[in-house]
Amino acid sequence: MQVTRRRRVVEKRKQSFDILGRRVGRRAALLTVGSTAVVLAVTGTALASTSQFGTQQVGQTTSNGQVISSDQYLAPYGARQVFNDGKIMSSTVSPDGAHLAAAVTDGDAALIIVDLKTGQVKQKVGSAAVDDLKISSSSVGQEGPTYSPDGKTLWLGQTDGYTKFDVQADGTLANPVTIKIPAIGSQHALVAAAVFSADGSTVYAAVNGQNTVVALDAATGAVKQTWAVGTAPRGMALVGDKLYVSNEGGRPAKAGDTTMNSYGTQVPANPKTGATTTGTVSVIDTADPSAKPASIDVGLHPTAVYAAKGTVFVTNTADNNVSVIDTKRDKVVQTISTKPWPEASVGYEPNAVTLTSDNHLLVTLGRANAVAVYKYGGAQQPVSYVGLLPTDYFPSQITTVGSQVVVSNTRGIDSRRPTTAAGHGTHDTTSSITQFTLPSDRVIRAQTIKVFRQNGWTNGALKTSTGSHVRPVAVPSRLGDPSTIKHVFLIVKENRTYDQLYGDIAKGNGDPSLAMFGENVTPNQHALANQFGLYDNLYDIGTNSAEGHNWLMQADNPEYTESSAGEYARSYDTEDDALGHQKSGFLWSGAQAAGKSVRDFGEFQQFLTKPAAASWQNLYCDAKNMAATGDPTAYPLNSSSPIPSLNSVSVPGFPKFDTSVPDQYRYQIWKNDFEKNGPANLNMFWLSSDHTGGPASPAAQVADNDLATGKIVDQISHSKYWKDSAIFVVEDDSQAGLDHVDGHRAPVQIISPWAQHNTVDNRYYTQITMIRTIEQILGIHPMNQKDTAATPMTTAFTNKPDYTPFTAVPNKTSLTDGLKTPPSCGVDTPAAQVASAEKVPATTAVPTAEKTVAAQWATWKSHQRLTGPNAVPDYANPQQMNHLTWYERYNWTKPYPGETKIYAPNAVPGAYIPSSENDG
Repeated sequence: MQVTRRRRVVEKRKQSFDILGRRVGRRAALLTVGSTAVVLAVTGTALASTSQFGTQQVGQTTSNGQVISSDQYLAPYGARQVFNDGKIMSSTVSPDGAHLAAAVTDGDAALIIVDLKTGQVKQKVGSAAVDDLKISSSSVGQEGPTYSPDGKTLWLGQTDGYTKFDVQADGTLANPVTIKIPAIGSQHALVAAAVFSADGSTVYAAVNGQNTVVALDAATGAVKQTWAVGTAPRGMALVGDKLYVSNEGGRPAKAGDTTMNSYGTQVPANPKTGATTTGTVSVIDTADPSAKPASIDVGLHPTAVYAAKGTVFVTNTADNNVSVIDTKRDKVVQTISTKPWPEASVGYEPNAVTLTSDNHLLVTLGRANAVAVYKYGGAQQPVSYVGLLPTDYFPSQITTVGSQVVVSNTRGIDSRRPTTAAGHGTHDTTSSITQFTLPSDRVIRAQTIKVFRQNGWTNGALKTSTGSHVRPVAVPSRLGDPSTIKHVFLIVKENRTYDQLYGDIAKGNGDPSLAMFGENVTPNQHALANQFGLYDNLYDIGTNSAEGHNWLMQADNPEYTESSAGEYARSYDTEDDALGHQKSGFLWSGAQAAGKSVRDFGEFQQFLTKPAAASWQNLYCDAKNMAATGDPTAYPLNSSSPIPSLNSVSVPGFPKFDTSVPDQYRYQIWKNDFEKNGPANLNMFWLSSDHTGGPASPAAQVADNDLATGKIVDQISHSKYWKDSAIFVVEDDSQAGLDHVDGHRAPVQIISPWAQHNTVDNRYYTQITMIRTIEQILGIHPMNQKDTAATPMTTAFTNKPDYTPFTAVPNKTSLTDGLKTPPSCGVDTPAAQVASAEKVPATTAVPTAEKTVAAQWATWKSHQRLTGPNAVPDYANPQQMNHLTWYERYNWTKPYPGETKIYAPNAVPGAYIPSSENDG
C-alpha cells in the first residue's frame, strides 16, 4: 500500500542545462606507445553534477533518462531488451550470430538463450523448478559460456568444472553433461574463460581458482595437459598456436615481495592498501606443451582478452586502460587510455573489448555505463579517440554480429524486476542487452555529452584549497579548506530498507504496512529523525554486504567483486582478498594520507576469535557489568584485518560481524575506548545486530542495535567533542526487506550540531554522496570517478550550530525476547510501548497450525552460519532469510507482504536465488 506523501517542500537546486551542448577544448587520445606518454584532452563540456537529481526518485524517467541507485541516469543508445532472470555475468554469441547465451545469477536461472532477432528468451537453464532444462548447480563463473567452432556444443563454466550441452537446431540446449575439474585441497576450479582449438577437438580452460590452464578433450572432458600461469587466470584468446591468458592477480610472488592473500595464494600487494601491484598475460605455446609459458607485463587487473588482425587487446580494469600486444613480438606496443573525464584517473573499469569490421575499437566501461569508441589503424598506429555511447547499467560484454554491435549489461535497469505488488527488493535484479549499428562520429560526439551528463561529470568537480585563509564551514566548498567538524563517526548497520524502519513516520514518504521495525522497535532512530532530519530519498547501491561495505569503504564495488557474484567462491567479503581492493585505496587510507587520525571498530574486519564461554547471553550480562562497575570485559575478544593500514588503527577487542554478539556489548567496548582515548578524526563502526538471525528474536536484535546507536550518539553529544562532531548512520545495504519506492532506499541519520534539525529532506542522495561529504569535511581526496563526481550533502548541514545534545531513549522491545535460554543476569524488561498499529508483543508459542513449518525453518536456520567465529554475512538465501525474519517478527501469524500463506523454506517464492556464498 502506498500512502499519501506529506512532506516538507524542499527547493530543488538550480540546474544549468543551457550550455550542455557546448563543446569546449580539443579532443585527443591518451595513449602510451612503448615508453612515450601522450597527454589526454577530452570533451570539455560544462555539465550539471549529481545535484541535477533534485528530488527525483529511483525508477523515475526524466529528460536525462531513468534514475538508478548509483548517482546515474540510464538512456542507452540503440534498442534495448530487458530480462527478469537475474544479472548477466557473461555472454557469448553463437557462431551463426542467431543466439546469445548468457550466464546469469541472482535470478531464476544459471543460463538463458536469447534469440537476437526477437530479443526473446527461448530457454532457461538452471537448478530452479521454473527452468526449462535442469542442471544440478546454478553457480556461474566470471567468463563464458563458450560455443564450439561448429556451434554444436556449448560449455558453461561453473565452480567445479563445466556443464556441456548439445545445441539443437533451434538454438536451445539439451543433454547436459558434467565435466569435473577436481578441487586441489580447498581450491575449487572456479573456471573462467574457455576457448576451443581451431579443429574443435580441445577446450583450453582458465582454471581461475588453481592458477592453471588446462587442455581438455572436447569429446570426453579428460584433462590432457596442465600449465601453471599467474594468479587468477581469467580471459583467453588463441592466435595460431599461441594461447594468451590474462592473470588478474598478476605474476607469482617473488622473495622480498610484500604480499597479501587471494584464495590461498600470496600475491604481490601494496603494503598499505593490500591491493595487487602486478598484472600479466601468460603466453602458452600449444604446439609445444612442455614449454614453460612466457609472461608479458600489462596493467592491473587484466580481464578481457580479445584477438584480431595479429593483435591481442587486454582490458586492464584497475588501471583503466587497454594493452595492445603485437603477437609477432609478444610485446605491448601501445596502451590505450580509457579515462574519458580528466577530473578522475580511476574507476571507469574497462572490462570488454571488440573491433568492428571498419576498424573501430569498442571498449565497455562498466562503471561509467558507456562504450568508448576509438579509430584503430593497426598495432603500431596510435588510436584516435572518438567518444562515448551510453549503455544500460554496468556493461560487461561486447561483440559484433555483422554490422550490429551487441552489448550485455549486467544490471540492466537496476533492481526493478516485478516480483510482488507489496514493494521492491534489492534482489529484484534485471539485466539487458542493447543492440545498435555504430553511428557516425558526429552522433558519437553528441552521445558523449549525454554520457557526461548521466554520470555527473563536470569540469572543476574537484576544487582544492587555495591555501589562503578561509572561514571554516561545516562542508567546505574546496577540498582541504577548514571545516567546523573535526570528528566524523561513520556507523554502518545491516540490511534495512527505509520502509522497514521509517514507514510509520507520517511526515515522510513511507508505507506503514512495511514498517516491521517501527517506533516501538527503533525509538532512538525515530527520535534522531525527529530531532535532526528525516531523509526519505537516500539509496544504498549494493545488493548485499559484499557490495555494500565496498561502496562505503571504496566508493565502488570493484569489477572483481561485481563479476564474481555468480559463485562468490574466491571471496565474498573481500577484506582478505587482494583482488577486491582498488589501487587508489580506501576511505581510511585516504584519511591517513590527508594527515587525519583513524579509529576502527569492526568495519572491514575479517577475523574474530573469542572465548568458548562468550555466548550472546554471557556477553549481554558482561556489558551490563561493565556499565555498572567500569570493569573491563570478562570475555576478551580479538578481531583483526589483513589490510595493514586498517589493522594498525583498529581496536582489536571490538567484534566483527557475529549475530551471537549483542550490540550492547559492542557499545560498551567502544565507550571504554572513547572515555580513555577520545575520538579520532575518522571513526568507523560496524554495528550488525540489526542483521538478525541470532539467538534473540528479530525485533529484539533490531531493538538492541537501535539502543546501541542511541547510546553512542548520547555519549558523543554529551562530551566535549560534540561541538565539532558529525555522526553518519547508514545501512551497508538494504537487501533484507521491501520498500514501496525502491529496494535500494534505506534509512540514514546525519547527526551533528552542524546538521539540519527538525527537517524532512526529499533530495536524492546515495551512499556515494554521503562518502563524498565525509571526504569533503576531512579533506580526503576522492577515491575514483564515482565519488569525485558526487555532490556533497551540503544541504543537510547548516553553519548555525544547535548544540542541543541527544539523550538516548529506553528500548520499548525486550532485548532478550526470543531467547531459549535466559541470561544469568535476568531478562530485559523494556519501557512501555507507544500507541501504534505496530505493537510488538513478546515472542509466544508458535500457533499449532504453523508448528511443522516453523520446525522446518529452525532446521534451515541452523545451517546458515549466522553465529560464531565463522559467521558469514548474507550466507543465507536472501528471500528465505527475509521471509523467516518476517515470520518470526509476527509470531508466525502473518504471511509475507504480497503473499497469502506462510511457506516452508524450500517453497518460498524466489528461493531459487543462490546464497551469497555457496562453497561452505
